[in-house]
Amino acid sequence: MWLAARGLPFSRSQIRRRIDEGEVRVNGRVVRAAHKVAPGDRVRFAPPAPEPVADEPEAIALAILHEDAHLIVLDKPAGLVVHPATSHARGTLVNALLHHCGGQLAVGGERRPGIVHRLDKDTSGVMVVAKDDPTLAALQAQFHAHSLDRRYLALVDGVVAEEGVFRTRYGRHPRDRKRFSSRVAGGKSAVTHWRVVERLHGATLIEARLETGRTHQIRVHFADGGHPVVGDQTYGRPPRDARVRDEATRLGRQALHAAVLGFTHPSTGEQLRFETPPPDDMRRAVEALR
Repeated sequence: MWLAARGLPFSRSQIRRRIDEGEVRVNGRVVRAAHKVAPGDRVRFAPPAPEPVADEPEAIALAILHEDAHLIVLDKPAGLVVHPATSHARGTLVNALLHHCGGQLAVGGERRPGIVHRLDKDTSGVMVVAKDDPTLAALQAQFHAHSLDRRYLALVDGVVAEEGVFRTRYGRHPRDRKRFSSRVAGGKSAVTHWRVVERLHGATLIEARLETGRTHQIRVHFADGGHPVVGDQTYGRPPRDARVRDEATRLGRQALHAAVLGFTHPSTGEQLRFETPPPDDMRRAVEALR
């Protein structure tokens, strides 16, 4: 990567993320990380102002499902941002974890201590957090190898087949760098398996199992497949049925819950599996459409 050899104060992964976020332009155009720079090209890199890295511990309640010397498994509520950023420097899961753990968490990268994986702000459900660096590395390796059991419950618009698989190329949307698309030529592989849990009035409750874990993967796959997650304000559209539209408005968020997380404990080798029911607002939506 040409930028990585310029002596900039960023790692290769940080530079790649900034390219994905549209902060690098070649000859005035947003490019992908794989773009090859040619003699005479003009490269403009405009990173945002540095953020403080010492995030403050905050006494925010956590629903902890399991905790030991190496990791924490918790049930994240909808509405809680996972890690701090410029737009939300406080009140995040990281702030809560720093308080709970006395400030001791695995390094985890820029403003993401202990964070092995993330859930969107408005997605609820099971997450695992590492307390030390070896545990963080081992859990991240399981995510990269797709060896975990990750299952979500989602309320999607309309009638879908009894079961199926999305196998697509996946990446940033070519025209909106804040969104993703499953129709990106040359993108990364993205695979989502699903099955119907219950057919409802104007909508379907499905279980989605992730084979890969791309950002917004379930939301994008079902939206691009014509059945967006109910309440999804980024990728969705007004539901076809009036009752479903009412529930989407009442929810005010995507009806998506990380219901199951299964993995191998890095220290003990034990097979762990955690499952939580969807929160009250999503259960009420299902009841209303039953």
